[in-house]
Amino acid sequence: MSHPAYAYLDDRVVPWDEARVHVSSVAFKFGTAVFEGIRGYWSPEHEEMFLFRLDDHLERLRFSQAFMRFEAPIEPAVVRRAILEVVRANALREDVHIMATVYVRGPGGPAVSGPVGLAVTAAPRLDIPWGETGCRVQVSSWQRVEDRAMPVRVKCNANYQNGRLAAVQARADGYDTALLLNARGKIAEGPGMCFFMVRDGRALTSTVTSDILESITRATLLELIPTACGIPCVERDLDRSELAAASEAFFCGTAWEVTPIVAIDGLPVGAGVPGPVVRALRAAYFDLVRGASAAHPEWRTPVYGEEAS
Repeated sequence: MSHPAYAYLDDRVVPWDEARVHVSSVAFKFGTAVFEGIRGYWSPEHEEMFLFRLDDHLERLRFSQAFMRFEAPIEPAVVRRAILEVVRANALREDVHIMATVYVRGPGGPAVSGPVGLAVTAAPRLDIPWGETGCRVQVSSWQRVEDRAMPVRVKCNANYQNGRLAAVQARADGYDTALLLNARGKIAEGPGMCFFMVRDGRALTSTVTSDILESITRATLLELIPTACGIPCVERDLDRSELAAASEAFFCGTAWEVTPIVAIDGLPVGAGVPGPVVRALRAAYFDLVRGASAAHPEWRTPVYGEEAS
């Protein structure tokens, strides 16, 4: 599998194969790292790549480092510069997925909090295979980890093993991915993406106190849905039994963007095909991130237009 020519490690752009972390590091041994996934969208119309909601991602990465009590956390301005450097070094002029990871590079036990390093990769974006056709979902037997056990608001690498178990089980059982319930039996989220459903002319999504990530994409859609789809959004607890009453459902996230759900536990959602709400939402979302829509220019950071920065 091909890969970009360069990555960013600690304080410089390096050849891809030289971006290495020592096996004795706390990050390698215990998953002591925090990260952000960020999308860059190429706009042929503007001859520009736009990084979507970069400042919001950088602020969340700052919060994650502080929550995990990392020593000498890496400032948002440093991460921003590293991201722009590595995208430009690879001369990427297509949609990309960027991973910015702050990790504990020192050796020792689980309580070690420094020193920290910064790793950034930027690679061509891979389309979610179910973006157009929709995915088939299993309600997982694995429970979403509780906030009082693991910090669900923090994008800590170790947190994602919870969702991984659900995703692996779903695929083993013949589904595309999973949907997890929280300890109260309410709908939480998928393995790395938030959940929406349409019922009785409203878009419903779980509250941020339902053991879900405070998703940047979710926040975007809460603002976009009323204008793009003409229906209100409601944040509330969602029962598992409500899934059977949904006319449409979809996942959202930086990697998943807006992905329709066409079946849950073998039962069709609505007509069993992507419906009018999610189709309209996908169109509006991609117009927004690529700059085809003039709305929210502050959410789009140009990569090559900032060459002098």
